[in-house]
Amino acid sequence: MAFYDSLKLEKGMYNKDFTSALESIDPSENYINTSLSGLDAYERQLKRFNIKVKGKNSDTIEAFFKTSDSAVLFPEYVKRSVLQGMNSANVLPSIVATVTKIDGNDYRTIKTTIGTDSSTTGISEGTELTSTTITNQDELVTLKKRGNVISASYESLRLKRLDLFSVTLRQIGAQIARTQLSDAVSVLVNGDGNNNAAVAVDPVSATGLAYADLIALWASLDPYELNTILANTETMQVLLSLNEMRDAEAGLSFQGTGQMITPLGATLLRADSVADNTLIGIDRNCALEMVQAGDVLIDSDKLIDKQLERISISCTAGFAKIYKDATKKMTYTKAS
Repeated sequence: MAFYDSLKLEKGMYNKDFTSALESIDPSENYINTSLSGLDAYERQLKRFNIKVKGKNSDTIEAFFKTSDSAVLFPEYVKRSVLQGMNSANVLPSIVATVTKIDGNDYRTIKTTIGTDSSTTGISEGTELTSTTITNQDELVTLKKRGNVISASYESLRLKRLDLFSVTLRQIGAQIARTQLSDAVSVLVNGDGNNNAAVAVDPVSATGLAYADLIALWASLDPYELNTILANTETMQVLLSLNEMRDAEAGLSFQGTGQMITPLGATLLRADSVADNTLIGIDRNCALEMVQAGDVLIDSDKLIDKQLERISISCTAGFAKIYKDATKKMTYTKAS
């Protein structure tokens, strides 16, 4: 009998990350060059109990509850399905420069002020170098809990296929990701409470949106790089209608990846929380910090005990501006 076949699974493993707890007992490195190579400790437990969580031949939910040990695996299945939905619908990795994970609920990010180097001929002997000052911001990062509550009975779900249930869990994850994107957009535009709201850039054209406006937005970010533009669906349609957006390279990128690359080289991302007739231009390498307090939280004990009614799925996160001027906002007048 392989070692993974004899593990005693307990609720207490969820006191920290469940997969990490399993890996500490049953390391994946022990299975290199075996038939179980490529599976993590959790996936080996699914194999142990012969639970198929995806595909047309996936098991029903009650497969997790045939033994007390296999029941312990159910919350991790729920968590992973939610994370899949979050990742598939998540724009945040494309706009967040760094992710900071904290244990508590209080976090104060840093404020960096880079001095201006007025020298154009190099640093002469005795001349001081440019100074960069780093301090803590005055205000704490605002963390928000985002999530959903499942209202269902075990009896109504026990014979449902896991593949079907996963669809619902992924949609919950996608909803969380969209809500967090809305939080991120709010911080980009309004700041994080430390007097760092996005600077507004005046459009060049009197009415409507013109390519010249994109150029003005690009120029306004100097010395930062305009590599990402956020807009809602209606504004995206206006942008995509510009003649300059119809070139062959931009069209091939959209057809091949579903992402629009502007002629300026910036990736165009849809975020419906952006106001109408508004473009947000950012340098994604240094504009925004995401702060996460813990991981996706699920009522593990209730799930293991088949008490599916009022199960909460949530995660807590906030956002902070890193460099104020790495974000610019442009609002144009809609053409009549």
